[in-house]
Amino acid sequence: MTVHFIGAGPGDPELLTLKAQRLIRACPVCLYAGSLVPEAVVAEAPQGARVRDTAPMTLEETHAEIVAAHARGEDVARVHSGDPSLYGAIAEQIRLLRRDGIPFDIVPGVPAYAAAAAALGQELTVPEVAQSIVLTRMSMKSTSMPPRETLENFARTGATLAIHLGVRALREIERVLTPHYGADCPVVVAYRVGWPDELLLRGTLADIHAKVRVEKITRTALILVGPALGEVTAFRASALYDPAMPHVLRPHAKR
Repeated sequence: MTVHFIGAGPGDPELLTLKAQRLIRACPVCLYAGSLVPEAVVAEAPQGARVRDTAPMTLEETHAEIVAAHARGEDVARVHSGDPSLYGAIAEQIRLLRRDGIPFDIVPGVPAYAAAAAALGQELTVPEVAQSIVLTRMSMKSTSMPPRETLENFARTGATLAIHLGVRALREIERVLTPHYGADCPVVVAYRVGWPDELLLRGTLADIHAKVRVEKITRTALILVGPALGEVTAFRASALYDPAMPHVLRPHAKR
C-alpha cells in the first residue's frame, strides 16, 4: 500500500501528468482538496472507489482515512492542487505517515505560476530584464512568514514576483512594491487558472486594486509582478542560440 501525493495542476484536467492520471484511475481511495481541485480531475477514479473531498476535514480526519486504507491494503491517491512542493501542506501529512510507518511517494504537478505564464503567452524570465522568479505569499490570517522573508526584501531584487494568498492585500502589496518597481510596473492577477471561469487581469501597481474590485475577486488568485510582464521588445536575445557564442553542443562559433 502506498499513499501517492499527486499534483493535479491548476485546475485543467488535461494538465495532469500521465502518471497522475494513471494513479487516480487505479487507486481505490481518492482524497482530494476540493476547494482547489475541481471534481473533473478525480472523475476517473475507479467505480466504487472511496472518493472524499478533504476541504472540510481536519488533518487528523484525513490521516484517519489513510490509516484505514493502510489497514485494508488499499493505495491512496492524495490529490493536491498545483505542485505539492509549493504550499501543498504535505509536510505535516508526511510527518504522520512516517510516524505510522505508511509508505508514500510524490507525483509533481504543473504549478499555478507556470500555467498562468502559459495562459498569458509569455516568458517570466527575459534576458537582462528579469532572470529570477520569487515564489512567495502574504501572511494575512494564515501561517506567519519567517522574519527575513518579507515582501520588501524580495522587492529589492527586482525579480518577477509570484505572490500567493495576496489578492485581499493588494493595497499593502502596492505600498511595499511601488518604491522598488514603480507605480507603472506591470501586474497580472490570475484568477482560477485552468478552470472554466479563468480570468487574467492585467494592470499596474497603481490600478490593479481597482480592477480586482470591479471583478469582485477575493480568493483563488495568483499575483504576478515585474517588468518582464510588460510589452518588452528591447532585450538581448538569449546567448543559447547566438551563433557567435560556442557551447558544449556547438563548440565552434559560427561567423
